Amino acid sequence: MSGWRLYAYAQCSTCRKAQQWLASQGLKPELLDITLTPPTRLELAAALEQLGRRRLFNTSGQSYRALGAAAVKAMDDEAALDALEADGKLIKRPFLVRGDGRILTGFSLEEWQTFCLDA
Repeated sequence: MSGWRLYAYAQCSTCRKAQQWLASQGLKPELLDITLTPPTRLELAAALEQLGRRRLFNTSGQSYRALGAAAVKAMDDEAALDALEADGKLIKRPFLVRGDGRILTGFSLEEWQTFCLDA
C-alpha cells in the first residue's frame, strides 16, 4: 500500500469500521488524524473532481451545520476548498487516498472492496 493514506477521526465509528476492514484485508495505509492533518489542498481538489462536492462534505457534522447548507451551496469550488482545508471536520470521512491518486470518502463495504482490492 505504498503511498496510500487514510485520513480518519478516532472518535468516528465509521472510521473505526474502515480501519478494521483494512486490517482484516492486510492493508496498512498511513493513518492520519483528519482533524490535525487534513488532506492537502491538492488531494481535496482531486476529490472534488473525482467525487463531486456532495461526497466531499461531512453533511452530518457540527462544523457543516454551523456553516450552514445554504452557505456551502453558495460557495464556488475555491471557497469550498478553502473551507475544507481550514476545518478537517467538514470533510467526509474516512478519506482514503490510493497510491495512484484515486480517492474514496465514507465507508461502504462494497465500494471499499472494489476500490482497495482491485488496485
